[in-house]
Amino acid sequence: MKMLLAVAFGGAIGAVARYKTIGWVGHVAGHGFPWGTLTVNVVGSFLMGVLIETAALKQFMTPELRALLAVGVLGAFTTFSSFALDVATLWQRGDTGATAAYVAASTSLTILALFAGLWTVKQVLA
Repeated sequence: MKMLLAVAFGGAIGAVARYKTIGWVGHVAGHGFPWGTLTVNVVGSFLMGVLIETAALKQFMTPELRALLAVGVLGAFTTFSSFALDVATLWQRGDTGATAAYVAASTSLTILALFAGLWTVKQVLA
């Protein structure tokens, strides 16, 4: 139960941080390009790298704290950071084929799934 509460609490923080960051960056940079989303994806991925490497080298994090920060805060701030961590893990294992397949499948299938969702709703509601 402590683990679920840690993830939920961290998720609330990360979701609010994502919302505020995207809004602020959009206000500053304009809304013609998704600068806010790009910002949270890059910043979140950087922070995920810092967090995971620090936790591995210093071994100071409890499982609950890691879940709060990595899954909760950063997972809600940007799921792209989780994707980036998965890619790095596969790469560091030396599995370049799986790394390439995962990158290709994740990017193409998620974009296709979004378009499939758009199409499905148009078919049902139009």
